[in-house]
Amino acid sequence: MTDAPAIAASLATAHESQARRVLKRFVHHHLALVGGCVVLALCLAALFAPAIAPHDPIRLDTSFRFLAPFQNPAYLLGTDELGRDTLSRLLYGGRISLTVGLVAMATTVLTGAVIGIVSGYLGGWVDTVLMRFVDTMLCFPQVFLLLVVAAFVPPTLLSISLIIGLTSWMEVARIVRSEILHLKQQDFVQAARALGAGGGRIMFRELLPNTMAPILVAATLKVAGAVLMESYISYLGYGVQPPLASWGNMLTNAQGYFDTVPWLAILPGVMITCTVMGFNFLGDGLRDALDPRLRMEG
Repeated sequence: MTDAPAIAASLATAHESQARRVLKRFVHHHLALVGGCVVLALCLAALFAPAIAPHDPIRLDTSFRFLAPFQNPAYLLGTDELGRDTLSRLLYGGRISLTVGLVAMATTVLTGAVIGIVSGYLGGWVDTVLMRFVDTMLCFPQVFLLLVVAAFVPPTLLSISLIIGLTSWMEVARIVRSEILHLKQQDFVQAARALGAGGGRIMFRELLPNTMAPILVAATLKVAGAVLMESYISYLGYGVQPPLASWGNMLTNAQGYFDTVPWLAILPGVMITCTVMGFNFLGDGLRDALDPRLRMEG
């Protein structure tokens, strides 16, 4: 009879081999590597913004209004209509926009995963009711839902993040439900049920860990979507309020000066674009790397 240490060593070797295959597929996805580097750079810049930013992002100096980028060494990327340093506002705005994106993503993934697991595992009338609710939510454009809710909720960083997260979980719920419908027929679920495991344990201890790959991919893509949504509603005046800087409200402030000082809109627009593309490339790479049907030679 094979002893327990040998079995444990065999399982550990199998997991290590699988991890290496996933890493190899990810490394061979060049756009994913670019996206990962962009995301890492943006997160580090936002995290260390107080140390990197040359000025206070809300300090006014009307004697230096509308400086162009590289015109003054003290204001590397110029200044806005109130003489505030654009580079500092971009760094601090990144903290706000990325925080909204991450909190909204966590809300989206948690809500969608729970509803998807419960719906797929229980089936029957529970599945029917939850999926019809998902269909109903999908009938309304997300921007419309955001603006309706935002009109009645004070715009704080937490409320904006939660609003975005609670209006974008439906796709995650469908993805998780689809995975659960397949997994609940597998032998390990039948074995857990035969050993007396309850529904809650099977859902969250047996099934949930096996759905982490699609959830992880969806999470990276949802960060990009949340950053974009925060920019939308901030541009429309319902997002993060001044004097706090976010990339979205920087665009709002710049729209009246686009003809004369276009860089005030171009710079936050470039940051939003880089963030969305970085997370999308990263999500695509993770999806390809974690897909067991893909095989790399060598």
